[in-house]
Amino acid sequence: MSVESRVRRKFTASYHVGLSMRRWADASTAALVRGKRRPYSTLQLQKQPVVKAQQQARRDPSAVVAPELESLRSSLLSLLGSAHPGLDEIAKYYFLHPSKQMRPLLVLLFARATNGLGAGWREKRWASDCEGAGGRAEELDRPLTRADVLNDWNPSMPDTTTSFQTVFDLVPPTPPAERPRMPLELGFAVPPTLAGTLLPTQRRLAQIVEMIHVASLLHDDVIDASALRRGAPSAPAAFGNKLAVLGGDFLLGRASTALSRLGDSEVVELIASVIANLVEGEILQMKDVFTPELGLVAATPAVCSDAWSVYLKKTYLKTASLMAKGCRASVILGGGAQGEVWKEAAYAFGRNFGLAFQLVDDVLDYEAGEATLGKPGGADLQLGLATGPALYAWEEHPEMGPLILRKFEQEGDVELARDLVRRSSGVARTRALARAHSEKAREVLQVLPDSEAKSALEILTDKVITRTS
Repeated sequence: MSVESRVRRKFTASYHVGLSMRRWADASTAALVRGKRRPYSTLQLQKQPVVKAQQQARRDPSAVVAPELESLRSSLLSLLGSAHPGLDEIAKYYFLHPSKQMRPLLVLLFARATNGLGAGWREKRWASDCEGAGGRAEELDRPLTRADVLNDWNPSMPDTTTSFQTVFDLVPPTPPAERPRMPLELGFAVPPTLAGTLLPTQRRLAQIVEMIHVASLLHDDVIDASALRRGAPSAPAAFGNKLAVLGGDFLLGRASTALSRLGDSEVVELIASVIANLVEGEILQMKDVFTPELGLVAATPAVCSDAWSVYLKKTYLKTASLMAKGCRASVILGGGAQGEVWKEAAYAFGRNFGLAFQLVDDVLDYEAGEATLGKPGGADLQLGLATGPALYAWEEHPEMGPLILRKFEQEGDVELARDLVRRSSGVARTRALARAHSEKAREVLQVLPDSEAKSALEILTDKVITRTS
């Protein structure tokens, strides 16, 4: 073989190898954009411990923050003490039953996935260690207000309360203690790096969002006249409607006190707005069901497209708001600053995840039935509620419209509506909509660096679609 032939053969082989590599790179890049594959270099740089942690997260996302979740409920009960034994019992009632703890899980996972990335991380981390800076775990239990003013009547705290048997004297003011300042050398800019730790304020936030969620359950069970909650008697069934309402109010009061001690006005603003959102969402739902009794203007529109708008808005207000704003608040407590992508990713993830979560709940109402939920399929229909499957059925079967407008009040309406949903693609289309929100939540996570917490969040976006209860 001539020299020229050998050179030509070598050049041709090199060309085809290079072409194959370019094609592989193009395919990998395209897959990366779709969120399905990582570049080869990223895979090579992964450390073995992270890979093992991610594999564990795929089996159980909560394993990443298991110690924190285990201690959350027990330490949370210490925040709920009341001088009234009955109120104390009702406030703790739902916390003593098993639950998914989904909202605290999201708060803690997003903290783990972003701590160390924000411009304010070094100051937040310093405050969690420095006495007097307000970020230590024990400081989150100290009152900001003088104890005998904050707890002016609580017989279970006799050392910090005053008697009502005498007049109340003017107490000489005490000069405020000077707060320490972070040393200048700690403020130098350093490259953002995942810290892998949780701050006491973020753990407390996880408890606060669970308290707000449970307060909403207490109120919802009164409004919906629910007899069961997680297979046990509901709070209204066990204690009566009045105590259930008062127990929910008490939880919101305790949550507000704990929230103020976090020391971040933006977080207070976010979580306070969640409480307003929950009320607004409930009012939207009550307009659909209890219009004559409450004298409210009906919210159920006469056309399906408008009904969808109301339904999705209500779904955000009642479910997704707490998840979205809880995740965002967690990032802020970890030093996330204005103009950084981490806060925006947290909110976008929580909003999409929350909508997917509730849409699947509405699907399970039809699919699961008595076997898993302890109530007949289409139980929302019996409450007068038209959720995703019923609204999609309306698009395919116009006769569903009048049933929705009269809130399934007439005899046989619920059975007919349930049959129309079964004969439509309403359940499948609602699940597809939930999947679209879930996939968007997963896509949002791609701005975060790889970590076990990020992997756990990714797996949650899959599990939220495939769950059966």
